[in-house]
Amino acid sequence: MGQVKNPPESSAAWLRRLIEDDTKPPKLYAWTLENLAARSGVGSETIKDPHVGRTNGRHGDRDDGRDDDDDGRRRIHILGVGNIGRLYAMCLSKLADRPPITLVVHRRDLLERWAAEPGIELTRRGRAHRRADFDIEWWTDVPPPCGGHAAAEVAAGRVIHNLIVATKAPDAMPEVDRIRRYLGAASAVAFAQNGMCRLWPPLGDAYVRARFPGGAGPAWVACVTTHGVASEGPFRSVHTAPATVLVGSVMLGAAEGGRAGGHGEQAKYLMRKIAEAPDLDAREVSRKELWIAQLEKLVVNAIVNPLTAVLRCKNGELLVARDDALPVVIDKLLSEASEILATLILDPKSAEVLISEPVGRGEISEDLVTKSLGTSCEQLLERFSFPRLRNMVLDVGAKVGANTSSMLQDVNAGKPTEIDDFNGWLVDTANLLGKGLRLPTHEKLIALVKAQAALTRSELCAELLGEKDC
Repeated sequence: MGQVKNPPESSAAWLRRLIEDDTKPPKLYAWTLENLAARSGVGSETIKDPHVGRTNGRHGDRDDGRDDDDDGRRRIHILGVGNIGRLYAMCLSKLADRPPITLVVHRRDLLERWAAEPGIELTRRGRAHRRADFDIEWWTDVPPPCGGHAAAEVAAGRVIHNLIVATKAPDAMPEVDRIRRYLGAASAVAFAQNGMCRLWPPLGDAYVRARFPGGAGPAWVACVTTHGVASEGPFRSVHTAPATVLVGSVMLGAAEGGRAGGHGEQAKYLMRKIAEAPDLDAREVSRKELWIAQLEKLVVNAIVNPLTAVLRCKNGELLVARDDALPVVIDKLLSEASEILATLILDPKSAEVLISEPVGRGEISEDLVTKSLGTSCEQLLERFSFPRLRNMVLDVGAKVGANTSSMLQDVNAGKPTEIDDFNGWLVDTANLLGKGLRLPTHEKLIALVKAQAALTRSELCAELLGEKDC
């Protein structure tokens, strides 16, 4: 890995873009199916669920005796209804004590599509499952037309208690920042996209201080989702590879010794619902376990996704032995990632995550804390060593060999990729750590993906290694 003399950036570009924008968060309106009907004069004001007969209005026709405050505390909003959003919605809808669920789409035409053909369809093991018993909204700063259904503000102008952010990784923080006027100490926000959650220390602390001063911010949660899901169009997906979900806290809530405000209980509620959801196969993990799991998945994503996107191939092609230097490319990418992650593990900023027990309040001695931290670092340095990462990537690659990576799916669909949240995160972390480290192979691969390059294996090797090494 090469050395650079330029000083590291004081913060990541995504953070600067958000906190340097001092405009107030907009008032947002929650368009529903009723608003579409009022504007067009056509459509359905009440769309019946074919399974349970529940009316899909703003909160449905609730006959369970619960009041609006209770509904708000139980209701789960899912922001983004792509593959991951559909998976979470379908699994949560199967809970015996099913919470109210609101799907939040990002375009009006998706709301119109639902009005014409309501429901999510998820094909699992060859069988299509369809449900329409969800509320659905489009959040926009454009008020609905006068007349017909009243213009309602998001969450009735109050707080969103439970939010699962299932957008693509680049959109996650901008979308959360946009709706922050509806988030507070009584909110729990779970990030379910690929890549590292952006709110891990130290950048998360900087964001919260800037946007939620005085400890008034939500409890922040993240999910590591290893399920394979492929899109078949709006609101339709195939569950190609059932797997697991890990869910845990990114920032500690009041119940775990964090800021005051009671958001520990709300986070526990949301994590429990995710963990109990049928077919999601989820479990709650500690903050340290979550951090490690996200790092491991990031390494896999940073190898498999961009290489398959440039080569336009299935995941398994990366492991096929051919007369080229692709194995050398993979080794270089892994070696650079391993060195950056080792530096991150040893950085003082990571100590807060690595020590799972409360520190500084008499529970354990400072000597024990130091010893525990040292042991954690030693174990993690081994876990993120080059040989261990190489074996992990080869093992995962063999298991998902028949699948098409999410990045190649995005490329084929003409959508932006998540390259900045995979390989770009590693480059940003190198800059943040300030050790003068660079990742030249990752930087070249990022450029190829952004240029929408489509190369053969030999051409890719020449681009990343140079002609003499191929």
